[in-house]
Amino acid sequence: MEQLDKFREECGLIGIWNNREAANLAYLGLFAQQHRGQEGAGVCALDRSGEQPAFTLHKGLGLVADIFSGFDFQKLPGDSAIGHVRYTTAGGHRLSNVQPLFAEISQGTVAIAHNGNLINADKLRENLIADGAIFSATSDTEVIIHLLARGAKNVPLVERVIAALKTVAGAYSLLFLFKDRMYAVRDPNGLRPLCLGKLNGSYVVASETCAFDLIGATYVRDVEAGELVEISGSSDLKSYFPFGAVKETPCIFEYIYFARPDSNVFGRNVYGVRKRLGEELAREAPVKADLVIPVPDSGMSAALGYSQESKIPLEMGLVRNHYVGRTFIEPKQSIRDFGVKIKLNANSDILRGKSIVVVDDSIVRGTTSRKLVKMLRDAGAREVHMRISAPPTTDPCYYGIDTPSKDELIASSQSIEKIAEFIGVDTLAYLSVEGMYRAVNSSQGKFCDACFSGRYPIGKPNQYEEKQEKLF
Repeated sequence: MEQLDKFREECGLIGIWNNREAANLAYLGLFAQQHRGQEGAGVCALDRSGEQPAFTLHKGLGLVADIFSGFDFQKLPGDSAIGHVRYTTAGGHRLSNVQPLFAEISQGTVAIAHNGNLINADKLRENLIADGAIFSATSDTEVIIHLLARGAKNVPLVERVIAALKTVAGAYSLLFLFKDRMYAVRDPNGLRPLCLGKLNGSYVVASETCAFDLIGATYVRDVEAGELVEISGSSDLKSYFPFGAVKETPCIFEYIYFARPDSNVFGRNVYGVRKRLGEELAREAPVKADLVIPVPDSGMSAALGYSQESKIPLEMGLVRNHYVGRTFIEPKQSIRDFGVKIKLNANSDILRGKSIVVVDDSIVRGTTSRKLVKMLRDAGAREVHMRISAPPTTDPCYYGIDTPSKDELIASSQSIEKIAEFIGVDTLAYLSVEGMYRAVNSSQGKFCDACFSGRYPIGKPNQYEEKQEKLF
């Protein structure tokens, strides 16, 4: 079935240390972060109660609720676990790529879960294969396992992990689960979120704080950019900063689209930022209209901000069907724009004869926006003005977001006027880069905004010089 023309989610992580309900809590943490990936999910549990620590793993393709439907969590015993929800950003849609990945190395068993993307993974993989490594998956996460396995012998485990991470480049928030400890780490630029919480004396790690809310954990702090947190024993915590000083550039698109609005990410509440994006948009691009209409669910918070700032009433002129599964069977007969209509429907009683401002967070290829505008006009809208709560998306992401190539991004080659003509609106306006930074109460350069500016803080995959001499 046709997907809405949106950026695809990244991945979500959950880690539980020293809690007898670890696997069940990990499942719930993944459920809360399902928005970060819907292609696959898994939980790996560690049982430290016997003479020898034992790992068990359950994973599958699809949604968390489906993968764990009727599952007996006694099959995942132990007091520690890590979990992962996946959307394909590197590798393919296959079970072998669903995480956590699990391997035996010289220092014991390790399970790993990764949110992000490595820009030197392909070259590292080539060199590892040439040196005799055997890969069973196609994700860049498996590269990290091989680097870890080939690290210097007879050194403390933490030094081996650090050496492997110093070899890779790109965006990563990672969880490692070993027989006696768990590591949580963010890349030196801090591109992807990761936060630390506590639950009845146990430590919890997650991509977003909404996972803490569901399981009743208390937020403690973010894992800092370039920080490696070691959790061991009953709940002993150590912190390392092994990568040296690097300018922190977290991903600003987490605020615009990816994170759940009730999460706090990079020290800010996502809902509050999105409302301010809408407010800034209303100040920058006002228009005389009868109603503000959000595109659900991506435009909801910004539309509310636009409505409150402009004093134009907000109405639900588009209604989303939240119960469309990936296995929905399309009818054989031709239905115009079926892929969009099955997800969104226009409310003609609200729209008929009205001039409307439609608020969304982005226009990617423009195909969905074009179909939505036609749907709104067919429902009786007299004028349709589109407002986007972010700058034009001109460049792809190489750091863990599945975006189209540059030539597929309509804003990379077309003027705003041409885009407006293509999607069929009376007027079109985007939020400026300056307005976006005002909404996050920050200055330019403090975030990664490569999808709007083409400035990549770590470089592109074909620009990066590999650092692998110490491992081969």
